Amino acid sequence: MAVLECILGGRHLIDCDLPLTGASLPAEHAALTFIGALPVMRPIPVFVSAMLLSLALPLSQAFAQEAAPATATAATTTVEGIAEGPIDLQRFMGRWYVIGRVPNFIERGHVASVNTYTLRDDDKVAIKYQFREGFAEPEEEIDIRAKVDEESGNRSWRTWFYRVVPTRSRILEVAPDYSWALIGYPGREMAWIFAREPDMDNATYRQLATRLRDKYDVNTDKLKRVPQHPQQVDKLGFEVPNKK
Repeated sequence: MAVLECILGGRHLIDCDLPLTGASLPAEHAALTFIGALPVMRPIPVFVSAMLLSLALPLSQAFAQEAAPATATAATTTVEGIAEGPIDLQRFMGRWYVIGRVPNFIERGHVASVNTYTLRDDDKVAIKYQFREGFAEPEEEIDIRAKVDEESGNRSWRTWFYRVVPTRSRILEVAPDYSWALIGYPGREMAWIFAREPDMDNATYRQLATRLRDKYDVNTDKLKRVPQHPQQVDKLGFEVPNKK
Protein backbone atom coordinates (compact mmCIF):
# COMPACT_ATOMS: atom_id res chain seq x y z
CA MET A 1 0.00 0.00 0.00
CA ALA A 2 2.87 2.39 0.71
CA VAL A 3 4.01 2.15 -2.92
CA LEU A 4 0.51 2.85 -4.24
CA GLU A 5 0.04 5.82 -1.91
CA CYS A 6 3.38 7.24 -3.00
CA ILE A 7 2.40 7.02 -6.70
CA LEU A 8 -1.12 8.38 -6.24
CA GLY A 9 0.29 11.25 -4.13
CA GLY A 10 2.18 12.53 -7.17
CA ARG A 11 5.63 11.70 -5.81
CA HIS A 12 8.40 9.66 -7.39
CA LEU A 13 9.49 6.32 -5.96
CA ILE A 14 13.00 7.58 -5.22
CA ASP A 15 11.52 10.52 -3.23
CA CYS A 16 9.46 8.23 -0.98
CA ASP A 17 10.84 6.82 2.23
CA LEU A 18 10.20 3.17 1.28
CA PRO A 19 12.12 -0.07 1.95
CA LEU A 20 12.72 -0.84 -1.76
CA THR A 21 13.95 -4.42 -1.44
CA GLY A 22 12.51 -7.64 -2.90
CA ALA A 23 12.12 -9.17 0.56
CA SER A 24 9.98 -6.33 1.95
CA LEU A 25 7.73 -5.52 -1.01
CA PRO A 26 4.72 -7.53 -2.20
CA ALA A 27 5.31 -9.84 -5.19
CA GLU A 28 3.17 -7.76 -7.55
CA HIS A 29 5.58 -4.80 -7.11
CA ALA A 30 8.69 -6.76 -8.10
CA ALA A 31 9.06 -4.81 -11.34
CA LEU A 32 8.87 -1.54 -9.42
CA THR A 33 11.48 -2.74 -6.94
CA PHE A 34 13.91 -3.51 -9.72
CA ILE A 35 13.41 -0.11 -11.35
CA GLY A 36 13.68 1.71 -8.02
CA ALA A 37 17.00 0.00 -7.29
CA LEU A 38 18.64 1.08 -10.54
CA PRO A 39 21.42 3.65 -10.12
CA VAL A 40 19.60 6.21 -12.26
CA MET A 41 19.71 9.85 -11.20
CA ARG A 42 16.70 10.95 -13.23
CA PRO A 43 13.37 10.28 -11.45
CA ILE A 44 10.73 8.03 -13.01
CA PRO A 45 7.65 9.95 -14.19
CA VAL A 46 4.47 9.30 -12.24
CA PHE A 47 2.49 8.07 -15.24
CA VAL A 48 5.17 5.43 -16.03
CA SER A 49 5.07 4.09 -12.48
CA ALA A 50 1.28 3.91 -12.53
CA MET A 51 1.31 2.13 -15.89
CA LEU A 52 3.75 -0.54 -14.64
CA LEU A 53 1.63 -1.16 -11.57
CA SER A 54 -1.56 -1.53 -13.63
CA LEU A 55 0.11 -4.02 -15.96
CA ALA A 56 1.65 -6.16 -13.23
CA LEU A 57 -1.58 -6.98 -11.39
CA PRO A 58 -3.72 -8.31 -14.27
CA LEU A 59 -0.82 -10.31 -15.72
CA SER A 60 -0.21 -12.17 -12.46
CA GLN A 61 -3.93 -12.96 -12.19
CA ALA A 62 -4.03 -14.24 -15.79
CA PHE A 63 -1.14 -16.65 -15.20
CA ALA A 64 -2.86 -18.00 -12.10
CA GLN A 65 -6.10 -18.59 -14.02
CA GLU A 66 -4.29 -20.43 -16.82
CA ALA A 67 -2.38 -22.71 -14.47
CA ALA A 68 -5.39 -23.85 -12.44
CA PRO A 69 -7.26 -25.83 -15.16
CA ALA A 70 -4.09 -27.72 -16.17
CA THR A 71 -3.57 -28.91 -12.59
CA ALA A 72 -7.17 -30.00 -12.24
CA THR A 73 -7.09 -31.96 -15.54
CA ALA A 74 -3.91 -33.85 -14.62
CA ALA A 75 -5.36 -34.83 -11.25
CA THR A 76 -8.56 -36.33 -12.68
CA THR A 77 -6.98 -38.56 -15.38
CA THR A 78 -7.33 -42.15 -14.17
CA VAL A 79 -6.93 -45.38 -16.13
CA GLU A 80 -9.69 -47.93 -15.53
CA GLY A 81 -9.56 -51.60 -16.53
CA ILE A 82 -11.69 -54.75 -16.53
CA ALA A 83 -10.23 -57.19 -14.01
CA GLU A 84 -13.26 -59.42 -13.51
CA GLY A 85 -15.47 -61.42 -15.84
CA PRO A 86 -14.71 -63.23 -19.10
CA ILE A 87 -12.47 -61.90 -21.85
CA ASP A 88 -14.06 -61.42 -25.27
CA LEU A 89 -11.67 -63.47 -27.41
CA GLN A 90 -12.85 -61.93 -30.66
CA ARG A 91 -12.11 -58.42 -29.36
CA PHE A 92 -8.77 -59.51 -27.94
CA MET A 93 -7.55 -60.82 -31.29
CA GLY A 94 -5.41 -58.64 -33.52
CA ARG A 95 -2.21 -56.64 -33.21
CA TRP A 96 -0.70 -55.79 -29.81
CA TYR A 97 2.45 -53.71 -29.36
CA VAL A 98 4.65 -54.69 -26.42
CA ILE A 99 4.98 -51.43 -24.48
CA GLY A 100 6.63 -52.82 -21.36
CA ARG A 101 7.81 -56.16 -20.00
CA VAL A 102 9.97 -57.88 -17.44
CA PRO A 103 12.84 -59.06 -19.66
CA ASN A 104 12.95 -62.84 -20.16
CA PHE A 105 15.26 -65.30 -21.93
CA ILE A 106 13.17 -65.31 -25.14
CA GLU A 107 12.42 -61.58 -25.58
CA ARG A 108 15.37 -59.92 -23.86
CA GLY A 109 16.89 -57.09 -25.90
CA HIS A 110 14.25 -57.10 -28.62
CA VAL A 111 12.90 -53.84 -30.05
CA ALA A 112 9.77 -53.06 -32.10
CA SER A 113 8.11 -56.08 -30.47
CA VAL A 114 4.60 -56.93 -31.66
CA ASN A 115 2.24 -59.86 -31.05
CA THR A 116 -0.54 -60.65 -33.54
CA TYR A 117 -3.30 -62.97 -32.31
CA THR A 118 -5.51 -65.04 -34.64
CA LEU A 119 -8.37 -67.25 -33.37
CA ARG A 120 -8.19 -70.70 -34.98
CA ASP A 121 -10.86 -72.62 -33.07
CA ASP A 122 -13.01 -71.82 -30.06
CA ASP A 123 -10.07 -72.27 -27.70
CA LYS A 124 -6.99 -72.27 -29.95
CA VAL A 125 -5.03 -69.17 -30.90
CA ALA A 126 -2.11 -68.63 -33.27
CA ILE A 127 0.34 -65.92 -32.14
CA LYS A 128 2.96 -64.33 -34.37
CA TYR A 129 5.67 -62.57 -32.39
CA GLN A 130 7.64 -60.07 -34.52
CA PHE A 131 10.74 -58.21 -33.33
CA ARG A 132 14.19 -56.85 -34.18
CA GLU A 133 17.49 -57.35 -32.39
CA GLY A 134 18.12 -53.66 -33.12
CA PHE A 135 16.48 -51.04 -35.31
CA ALA A 136 19.13 -51.53 -37.99
CA GLU A 137 18.55 -55.31 -37.97
CA PRO A 138 16.05 -57.27 -40.10
CA GLU A 139 12.65 -58.16 -38.67
CA GLU A 140 12.33 -61.66 -37.26
CA GLU A 141 9.32 -63.64 -36.10
CA ILE A 142 8.40 -66.56 -33.91
CA ASP A 143 5.20 -68.59 -34.34
CA ILE A 144 3.49 -69.48 -31.07
CA ARG A 145 0.43 -71.62 -30.50
CA ALA A 146 -1.86 -71.20 -27.52
CA LYS A 147 -4.77 -72.95 -25.88
CA VAL A 148 -7.29 -70.90 -23.89
CA ASP A 149 -8.93 -72.17 -20.71
CA GLU A 150 -12.60 -71.34 -21.17
CA GLU A 151 -13.39 -72.09 -17.52
CA SER A 152 -11.11 -69.21 -16.51
CA GLY A 153 -13.21 -66.77 -18.50
CA ASN A 154 -10.63 -66.96 -21.33
CA ARG A 155 -8.04 -65.37 -19.04
CA SER A 156 -5.67 -68.31 -18.51
CA TRP A 157 -3.62 -69.43 -21.51
CA ARG A 158 -1.14 -72.22 -22.14
CA THR A 159 1.36 -71.34 -24.87
CA TRP A 160 4.18 -73.12 -26.69
CA PHE A 161 7.25 -71.22 -27.94
CA TYR A 162 9.12 -72.90 -30.78
CA ARG A 163 6.30 -75.49 -30.61
CA VAL A 164 8.01 -77.32 -27.73
CA VAL A 165 8.64 -74.82 -24.89
CA PRO A 166 5.45 -74.66 -22.78
CA THR A 167 4.58 -71.57 -20.75
CA ARG A 168 1.52 -70.17 -19.05
CA SER A 169 0.12 -66.66 -18.98
CA ARG A 170 -2.95 -64.86 -17.75
CA ILE A 171 -4.81 -61.77 -18.93
CA LEU A 172 -4.98 -59.72 -15.74
CA GLU A 173 -6.84 -56.68 -17.07
CA VAL A 174 -7.97 -55.11 -20.30
CA ALA A 175 -9.14 -51.60 -21.04
CA PRO A 176 -12.91 -51.27 -21.54
CA ASP A 177 -12.24 -50.55 -25.23
CA TYR A 178 -9.47 -53.20 -25.43
CA SER A 179 -6.88 -50.51 -26.17
CA TRP A 180 -4.40 -51.90 -23.60
CA ALA A 181 -3.90 -55.09 -21.62
CA LEU A 182 -1.93 -56.32 -18.61
CA ILE A 183 -0.54 -59.84 -18.96
CA GLY A 184 0.80 -61.87 -16.05
CA TYR A 185 2.74 -65.07 -15.48
CA PRO A 186 2.45 -67.70 -12.72
CA GLY A 187 4.68 -66.82 -9.82
CA ARG A 188 4.60 -63.15 -10.86
CA GLU A 189 8.14 -63.35 -12.24
CA MET A 190 7.15 -61.87 -15.60
CA ALA A 191 4.58 -59.38 -16.86
CA TRP A 192 3.74 -57.43 -19.99
CA ILE A 193 1.97 -54.19 -20.87
CA PHE A 194 0.30 -54.36 -24.30
CA ALA A 195 -1.32 -51.60 -26.36
CA ARG A 196 -3.00 -51.33 -29.74
CA GLU A 197 -0.75 -48.40 -30.66
CA PRO A 198 3.08 -48.27 -30.49
CA ASP A 199 3.04 -45.15 -28.30
CA MET A 200 1.72 -44.80 -24.75
CA ASP A 201 1.89 -41.59 -22.75
CA ASN A 202 4.00 -41.62 -19.60
CA ALA A 203 1.07 -41.03 -17.24
CA THR A 204 -0.85 -44.08 -18.51
CA TYR A 205 2.27 -46.25 -18.45
CA ARG A 206 3.04 -45.27 -14.85
CA GLN A 207 -0.51 -46.05 -13.73
CA LEU A 208 -0.45 -49.47 -15.38
CA ALA A 209 2.99 -50.28 -13.95
CA THR A 210 1.79 -49.22 -10.50
CA ARG A 211 -1.24 -51.47 -10.85
CA LEU A 212 0.98 -54.43 -11.74
CA ARG A 213 2.96 -53.77 -8.58
CA ASP A 214 0.22 -52.93 -6.09
CA LYS A 215 -2.61 -55.17 -7.29
CA TYR A 216 -0.78 -58.15 -8.80
CA ASP A 217 2.46 -58.17 -6.76
CA VAL A 218 4.72 -57.95 -9.83
CA ASN A 219 8.28 -56.83 -9.11
CA THR A 220 8.17 -53.73 -11.31
CA ASP A 221 11.77 -52.85 -10.41
CA LYS A 222 12.60 -55.19 -13.30
CA LEU A 223 9.95 -53.82 -15.64
CA LYS A 224 11.38 -52.13 -18.75
CA ARG A 225 9.76 -50.16 -21.53
CA VAL A 226 10.28 -51.66 -24.98
CA PRO A 227 11.67 -49.28 -27.62
CA GLN A 228 9.21 -49.02 -30.49
CA HIS A 229 11.10 -46.14 -32.17
CA PRO A 230 14.86 -45.58 -32.66
CA GLN A 231 14.79 -42.32 -30.67
CA GLN A 232 13.72 -44.26 -27.55
CA VAL A 233 16.99 -46.21 -27.41
CA ASP A 234 19.21 -45.30 -24.44
CA LYS A 235 16.43 -43.37 -22.74
CA LEU A 236 15.89 -43.91 -19.02
CA GLY A 237 13.63 -46.88 -18.26
CA PHE A 238 13.86 -48.46 -21.74
CA GLU A 239 15.33 -51.89 -22.39
CA VAL A 240 18.76 -51.94 -24.07
CA PRO A 241 18.66 -53.51 -27.58
CA ASN A 242 20.80 -56.54 -28.30
CA LYS A 243 22.35 -54.65 -31.21
CA LYS A 244 22.67 -50.89 -31.76
